[in-house]
Amino acid sequence: MGLFDNLAYSNEEEPTIDWDLIPAETFGIFESWGGRIRVNHNSEKFYYFFIENSTNPAQLCLMERGVKHAKVLARIDAPQKMIDRCIASQGKAITMDKSYAIDNSLKQWLIDYIVDGDDGFRVTPIVEEKEVESMVSGLPGKNEPVPELKKIHLKAKAKKIVDDQLPGIVKKHNFFETRLNPEGSFENHLVDNQDTLTVTDMTTGLMWQRGGCDIRSIGKTRKYTKKQNETNFAGYNNWRLPTIEEALSLMEPTLNNKGVYLHPCFSKEQPFIFLAEQRQPGGYWFCDYKQGTIFWASGTIPGAFGRLCRTVE
Repeated sequence: MGLFDNLAYSNEEEPTIDWDLIPAETFGIFESWGGRIRVNHNSEKFYYFFIENSTNPAQLCLMERGVKHAKVLARIDAPQKMIDRCIASQGKAITMDKSYAIDNSLKQWLIDYIVDGDDGFRVTPIVEEKEVESMVSGLPGKNEPVPELKKIHLKAKAKKIVDDQLPGIVKKHNFFETRLNPEGSFENHLVDNQDTLTVTDMTTGLMWQRGGCDIRSIGKTRKYTKKQNETNFAGYNNWRLPTIEEALSLMEPTLNNKGVYLHPCFSKEQPFIFLAEQRQPGGYWFCDYKQGTIFWASGTIPGAFGRLCRTVE
């Protein structure tokens, strides 16, 4: 029996271990769409071994990684001296979660005893319970009194934006952005429209989807937007992608309990979204609520998620 047999992996085609994939590369590959691997679709999965050093002692683990998830499939009972030597040879971990790449010695041991071997007793599957996301808004209802607010008009018309313009856009309204304005904070006033679908920011006059669309290319995101308007999503037909200013107005200066820089009334299932603006000379702008930043990349597959807004008339 091999590794995936011991894990009772049920797919017809057995997964392939990517021996070259290391933890330090995964953000660039799966969240910023760079790196050496091109992810072709959102159901594609990659498998690699890494050392988890946040535990004592450090442990060897098998990771399943995709565009939408990172799941530890198993812990491997490898010789502790080999694990410790591997960590010592690399020094301080590059990643914030103290994950280390394996070395050639561990790779060969895994091939001999785990991947192609029969030491199933050394493999402990990790069974995770699927967490149901809470969508209780905790916001005042649409008919409740609204305090006196200073209304802020944000740019709604999309234009091509060059890199040098981004700092000015971020600081114009003191938006929070982890790199460009980590001390920033934009005060909005969200109201629950009590339709389970939308909230309205009384400061900016924008209505927002609480959820949105799954990850897809820019072309398919535009088709999704068109469909929401054709079907009068939440009773309206003027939904659109937000501009950089509009998307940043939702950015909270601290991570919520869902792991994103957003009010918890919004779903965590759209961690980084397409924006209306294109980048000059090329590419598209994105707002990443998981990392708290604005970045640019290609708009091709897999692209990004979508969260639409509309101007309240």
